[in-house]
This record gives sequence, C-alpha cells and structure tokens, in this order.
Amino acid sequence: MYTSQEPAGRSATASRPDRQSIPDRQSTADRQSTADRQSTADRRSAPDRQSIPDRQSAADRQSAQAGRRGLHALIRTKDGWAVQHAIVTVTDLTGQQVARAEADAEGVVSTGPLAPGVYTAVATAAGYTPAAMTAIATGSGTAELGTVVLARQGGVDLPPPGIWTLDPAHCTIAATAQHLGLSTVRGRFTQFAGRIEVGTDPETSSVAADIVAASIDTGNGTRDDHLRSGDFLNADAYRMISYRSSGLTPAGPDRWIVHGTLTLAGVQRPVDLDLAYLGTGPDPWGGLRAAFRAGTELRREDFAMTYNQVVRAGVNLIGSTLKVELDIQAVQGASVP
Repeated sequence: MYTSQEPAGRSATASRPDRQSIPDRQSTADRQSTADRQSTADRRSAPDRQSIPDRQSAADRQSAQAGRRGLHALIRTKDGWAVQHAIVTVTDLTGQQVARAEADAEGVVSTGPLAPGVYTAVATAAGYTPAAMTAIATGSGTAELGTVVLARQGGVDLPPPGIWTLDPAHCTIAATAQHLGLSTVRGRFTQFAGRIEVGTDPETSSVAADIVAASIDTGNGTRDDHLRSGDFLNADAYRMISYRSSGLTPAGPDRWIVHGTLTLAGVQRPVDLDLAYLGTGPDPWGGLRAAFRAGTELRREDFAMTYNQVVRAGVNLIGSTLKVELDIQAVQGASVP
C-alpha cells in the first residue's frame, strides 16, 4: 500500500509547482507584453509630450509680451531717430513722482507697474524741448504712450542718415596764427576731400577728411614755401593731413563735440572739434545739402612745429597756437555733382 501511495503522493506534490509555475510564466509574459505596449505608447507619445513645453513656452512668451506691465514709450525725433538717454518722469495727480526711467539705445522707455489711474509723463533729453502727456494706467498697471516725438531745440532737424560728401567748392578749411604778437596771418587749404556718415543714432556718426598739405595758401608765395618746408608742414615728406573721428558727444542745441585723431606732419594727436550744425536744404541741381561749422585750436609744438624767432623780449615771430576754422557744405550721397 505504501509502495503504490508514495509515488502517487510524490506525483501530487510534484504537480503543484508545475501548476503554480503556469501563472508565473503567464504573468511574466503579460508583464513583458504590457511593458512593450507601454514602451511603444511612450515612444509614440514622447514627441507629443516634448512638444507641449515648447508650445506652452511660446504661449507664455506671447502672453508675457501682451500683458507687460508698467508705462512704455518709444522716444523719437521728428525725423524718426531714437533719442538715447531720454528721461521719462511719471507723476500722479498730486504732483508726486511715482516712476522714472531712461531710454535705451533704441529709444525704448519702460517703468515698473503703476497703480490704476491717471498720471502725467514728461519726456526730456539734452538738446530737445520737453514733452508732457497724460498717461492712463489700466487695471493691469499698464500705460502705453506709443511714440513720443521730441522737437530739437532751435528747430533744426538733423540731416537724414547716410553718406554725405564734402563739396570743396563750397567749403573752407582755414588756419590763423598770431604774427609778431600784434596781428594775425590767415591761410587756407585749397585741396581736400572728405565725407560724413550720419548714423541712425547721431552719436554713431563719423567724419573722415584728407587735406593736401602743400595746398596751403596765405596769399604770399615766400611765406607759403616756408610753411610747406620742414619747419612746419614738411609737405614733401608728409603729403597728406588727415582727420578721423572716433565719436560724438552732444554739447547743446545743434552742437556737438567731435572726438578724433589728427595726423599732421607725421604726428598723430587726439583733437576735438567744436561742431555746429547749421541746417539742411535743397540745391539747384536737385540734391540735398547740409551745412556745418567747426573749430579747434592746435599747439604747434604738439606736432613738432617748434620753429620760431624771438623778435623782442617775450614776443615770438609766430604764435604758439593755430586757430583752425572749418565751414563745411556736404552733399547727400557718395559723390559731388
């Protein structure tokens, strides 16, 4: 009896693990299948999930731009130039200042959020007439002023941006020196060329000019020959006198300080020009012309022009400084008609 029952018992015992292993194998297969299906679904949905932040980011950016808070304005001249460093001051109805902001390089002004209400905004800039306007801040704390136009003091609009070419027939480059401590000797250069590049931002404008040193004319041949010699211009060794600007600084209504480098008799020195803008107008040949006046003083010794004679105690034959005056007329474009 035991012999027949023991195999049966062992068979029953052995069969239980087999029955238990079937669900395990199915479970493993199911898990793998489920994982595969999930992985496939994940791969299919991954691009969609990745694109959601991009779409949201773009929407957020648009929303941020549309819902920006504070006072905003664009400060421009009459002819559309950005007025850099313009200041906009915002006051409430009691006259108390509540905000102040400076324009950036593009003429854009932005303040912090404002409480809903009515304000007065005043835009100011050196060389321009102040402009006052009413600003209404909405419930979101935003006030849009749009484009604010500032008129230049003196009423002269700057020339349009672009290239302007000097017209030698209507320009004068003159130098004056003291003679004998009593009077002055005046001379001018008769051969030169140059151009002005007016920038969209006036302070980025530039000037370049070249003068033939030997073209000096004081009305006296002997004196002119001496000025062309090595005692002064040294025109044989250094044929050209050149000036290259490096920047401009506003100095008042229609006035600028031109910063640059002058090369004279082989010596380079920084030289500033006091520039006045006189206006723009049409010419008889269908062109547009702009007029300027500029001046500076040079020390002869700065350019190794040390020649002199003492005619009496404390008095030299020639003064130590030169007064340079320029009357400039430039034609719009790269050439003169």
